Amino acid sequence: MTRTTTVTRRQALQWLAAGAAAGALAPGHAATGAPPPKAIRLAGGASYAAGKLRLSGLAYVIAEQGWLEQQLKARGIALEWFGTSHAAVGPMVNEGFANGSVDFASYGDLPSAILNAGGVETRLLVPNGLGQSDGFLVVPRNSPARTIEDLKGKSLAVHRGRPWELPLLRLMDARRLSYRDFRLFNINPQTGMSALASGKVDALFTMTDAYLLEDKGVGRIIWSTKDAPLDWKTRTELWGSKRFIDRYPDLTRLVATAYIKAGHWSSLEANRQAVMLQATAGGTPMNVVRRSYEDDKYPWKERFSPLFNEVVYTHYRHTLDFALQQKIIARKLDLATWFDPRFVPLALKDLGLDNYWKPHTAAA
Repeated sequence: MTRTTTVTRRQALQWLAAGAAAGALAPGHAATGAPPPKAIRLAGGASYAAGKLRLSGLAYVIAEQGWLEQQLKARGIALEWFGTSHAAVGPMVNEGFANGSVDFASYGDLPSAILNAGGVETRLLVPNGLGQSDGFLVVPRNSPARTIEDLKGKSLAVHRGRPWELPLLRLMDARRLSYRDFRLFNINPQTGMSALASGKVDALFTMTDAYLLEDKGVGRIIWSTKDAPLDWKTRTELWGSKRFIDRYPDLTRLVATAYIKAGHWSSLEANRQAVMLQATAGGTPMNVVRRSYEDDKYPWKERFSPLFNEVVYTHYRHTLDFALQQKIIARKLDLATWFDPRFVPLALKDLGLDNYWKPHTAAA
């Protein structure tokens, strides 16, 4: 159910600042006077389909629409895509930002925290909906376990330090449990699936491959983030190099607008089937994709909301706490500077979508 979000003083000041920035970023106010770049380089997850590297998600829609490429071409600037495998998208995009070969990227939460805590500055420019991926707790099909409490003293497999570990830790904390209550196996999802299927572990915490375990008749989902607040889901967003943003705010505005334009197309009910079909390009079965997209907490279009709402802030506060607690990062980041909300209201106005999406609370 949609509710009016509770806005903190800091968020209110940020949104006021975003509005004040509109004049400075309007057409004709290319802020720095820096010579334009020869190309803008965008990175995103990709998979091989029919022998070709195929972008996924909103990056694919942006490339297909061609709007951003046309806008840049009119300015004498090329658009270059940097496709990365989903298995290594975090490290590869981080390396691209660090060595200057990537200007913008659509990728996840925890890798971005690692990059910035290490001293390479990026900014979250456009949030992507109310969370894209869910985490699942799976047990063997014939297991008597019905809740995570039933697994106390049992073996539990999870890939430590990856984004989907965070909802597992939040679940355990909510049930007053910890890793000390289980025999923990730190293994990747593929190995975990094999271990569950062969009876070597009593439970696995993983992503949507949990549906494959159910479909094969070897696993049964007993909990998922679909049963939790929206901010428990893992996320991907549009991130930009701070250096590029500072030098080229007008071009950054174009990229943000293209990202939101692609999100709007994806949010239309008439395009739902096309969006799901595109998600199967990497080999994921349609029945898995369909179940992944099913969520009765919000309408289809809100899956692609670009708003900096409480869901986004709450998620990243927990992500940073998790990364610090697990010693994945050595210092905490300030959301007030890590997030750059100036461009979303400008892009929405440019596209005539000012009131299209509604703010949500983390508990919505």
